[in-house]
Amino acid sequence: MPILRKVLAAAAPLALLAVSACTQPFEAKVSRFQALPVPEGQTFAVVAADARNEGGLEFAQYAGLVTQRLAAYGYRPVEGGAKPELIVKFGYGVDQGQPKTVSRPAPGPAFGPWGGWGGPYGRRWGYGSAFYYGWDPFWYDPWYQQIDTYTVYTSHAEMVIERTADGKHVFEGKARARSLDDALPKLVPNLVEAMFTNFPGQSGEEVRITIAPDKKR
Repeated sequence: MPILRKVLAAAAPLALLAVSACTQPFEAKVSRFQALPVPEGQTFAVVAADARNEGGLEFAQYAGLVTQRLAAYGYRPVEGGAKPELIVKFGYGVDQGQPKTVSRPAPGPAFGPWGGWGGPYGRRWGYGSAFYYGWDPFWYDPWYQQIDTYTVYTSHAEMVIERTADGKHVFEGKARARSLDDALPKLVPNLVEAMFTNFPGQSGEEVRITIAPDKKR
């Protein structure tokens, strides 16, 4: 009996992906190289790696997160216009996204669309079982595929700490993540948290950091 390949381009699975993105853990790859001094209250200042972000309200919010984390580890934000011992350069961004297509089995009529238990002739003739009518939700035809298309974004955050005295780097770190959302106000705080998980980390090691979803979202 001939079998018809049915391709469904549905919007509903995309809505499900968007909902699941809010409840899934945030995963980032973090690489760090470090020769940081033991925290003894050294002063620091956070500046924008991209000069175009310096003085912006958005950058100020992210710089505040970095400042809080460094202070929690024993470093001290510089005050009163004094010269800091460490300069922390922080950068961030997200790409334009890449379209992705995924196919998966979709419900198909038993014995094809022209007859049998789930076909129109089966419904017309009435074979007596509820599963002989319409779609059988527990039966999948491998020839029936549903096509889901969505966009995956790659976000990143970089942090470089250098000594003011000689300009030498004492920390270089980068966090990268993929998501279905390109909203930096949501992504950057998670990237910062990933960067500072087990800070400063083992030099030269790339690790995968998983962050539990925010229940308030």
